[in-house]
Amino acid sequence: MSIWFITGCTSGLGRSFATEALRRGHQVAVTARSVGAVADLAEEFPGRALPLALDVTDADQIREASRTALEHFGSIDVLVNNAGYGYRAAVEEGDADDVRRLYDTNLFGPIQLMKELLPGMRARRSGTIVNITSIGVRACPPGSAYYTSSKAALEILSVTMMKELDPLGIHVMSVEPGSFRTDFFGRSLTQSSLVIDDYEETAGKRRRLSDDESALPGDPERAAAALIDAVESPEPPGFLLLGTDALDIYRAQSAQQGAEVDAWEQLSASTDFAAAEEGVEAR
Repeated sequence: MSIWFITGCTSGLGRSFATEALRRGHQVAVTARSVGAVADLAEEFPGRALPLALDVTDADQIREASRTALEHFGSIDVLVNNAGYGYRAAVEEGDADDVRRLYDTNLFGPIQLMKELLPGMRARRSGTIVNITSIGVRACPPGSAYYTSSKAALEILSVTMMKELDPLGIHVMSVEPGSFRTDFFGRSLTQSSLVIDDYEETAGKRRRLSDDESALPGDPERAAAALIDAVESPEPPGFLLLGTDALDIYRAQSAQQGAEVDAWEQLSASTDFAAAEEGVEAR
């Protein structure tokens, strides 16, 4: 049995992650903006689910929720930074205040939460941090630059942290989910108020996209089971895709980028000093 701290448990993947962890016998600090939204988990799993109010854009709430969870459980073994939301706009259309709130939620909140819980993990030389990003980091659809860039920043930070923390016995995993039936588009998606007609055929198409979640391939409960299996495995991955669509997008984007690198290889290599100029015999 381990002790988990999961953000964004009101619904969607966060709710599925928390429920599956509790079903497996773990103890879980289940957090949401409104504590009432997760009170049912405490009733269903008494003594193991600790409901906490947490707005990840509120530094004081992050400190208070972390302190309460540590006092209640004694330690946190697994942190899952799941809370986040989407934002559709061409880059030029994005509102500065909207973008700051987005980054506060998707990036800076998770950073502070990791910094609150890392001292205990370092002291024990054990722990796991799971950062939920998005396959949008690979696909980069027009109209989603701000959302995908906030998730890409969290992912790059995760990869670097993994190198910093592995020697201390702490594992970091970044997870890119594909499309799951979680009501993300109806519940966790915003758009800019400014609309520029010149982007009608690019970002505009994405704005108008009606996301029929009944047609999406991903099952949130299976995603939760897969995530916990990965965390509990003897050698957990540092990077995990969830969903067949995520696999397809990742492979297609990797192949396309690799082909472009190959096509421009000679130009890329032409920027080094010539061996003769360095006093080295050319070969």
